[in-house]
Amino acid sequence: MKITVLFASPNKNGSTAILTEHFKKGAEESGHSVEVIDVCKINVNPCIGCVRCGYEGPCVQKDDNAIVRKSLLNSDMVVFATPLYYYGLSAQLKIVVDRFCAYNSSLNSKHLKSALLTVAWNADDWTFDALETHYKTLVRYINFEDMGMILGYGCGSPSMTKQSNYPEKAYKLGKSL
Repeated sequence: MKITVLFASPNKNGSTAILTEHFKKGAEESGHSVEVIDVCKINVNPCIGCVRCGYEGPCVQKDDNAIVRKSLLNSDMVVFATPLYYYGLSAQLKIVVDRFCAYNSSLNSKHLKSALLTVAWNADDWTFDALETHYKTLVRYINFEDMGMILGYGCGSPSMTKQSNYPEKAYKLGKSL
């Protein structure tokens, strides 16, 4: 299986990166190929809502969204890897997700598998409620098959994350595919 990870943390050595590395290791040990796209390092502009794409492209904007599109449409699975920022996706990932508009029909017909890897400083039981709802709505709308969520409560720093069981959970999720 070909897996695309949309890595969306501006902190390339932070807690999100730890979960991503462990997930990738598990998936690759199970024979899958994993491409990690650092969406914080590519140039993807926000959707301008012109709908000239007709929901199937091409987009009028000439930016790096073509990289994401090509990878996703050649994949069997997408993994959203994001820190929790004010109870939602990072802005960088939100921009990429909004640009799904230009290839919405193709994404829907692919029936990709999906997963969510996320971390937060907060450890309250409601910490991930809004992000979980957003992710589950994407799964439903785009016809993804949810393979799991790793919700890293209390992972406010890399040392906190390394001491938790979330890296092992991310590894096991990757390995189980």
